[in-house]
Amino acid sequence: EVQLVESGGGLVQAGGSLRLSCAVSGVNVDDYAIAWFRQAPGKEREGVSCISGSDGGGTWYADSVKGRFTISSDTARNSVYLQMNSLKPEDTAVYYCAANPRCRSRSSSYNNWGQGTQVTVSS
Repeated sequence: EVQLVESGGGLVQAGGSLRLSCAVSGVNVDDYAIAWFRQAPGKEREGVSCISGSDGGGTWYADSVKGRFTISSDTARNSVYLQMNSLKPEDTAVYYCAANPRCRSRSSSYNNWGQGTQVTVSS
């Protein structure tokens, strides 16, 4: 029932910005937690950020992106966004959004995933 569709990925030079979108259906973002994960080739899928409407809009960020990325939600569009600034080559990965009743750090906690969107940051 829950469906997630990511968009907004692309190629950007180091120091640039991208805004990823996650369109959500099946649940209301105000009542659920939506997280962003990323996975680079040969690396483990890692949590990037999460926003928990079920917990009153609380947010979480990985240390590697604090101060550069901002997660937000738009209840009217039932979407979650990830604004990524000051991008670095090490941010290159496929970015996925995922849904869970509450924010959790492990990808295995999430049963609902989008298809992913590629973010490539060139040096």
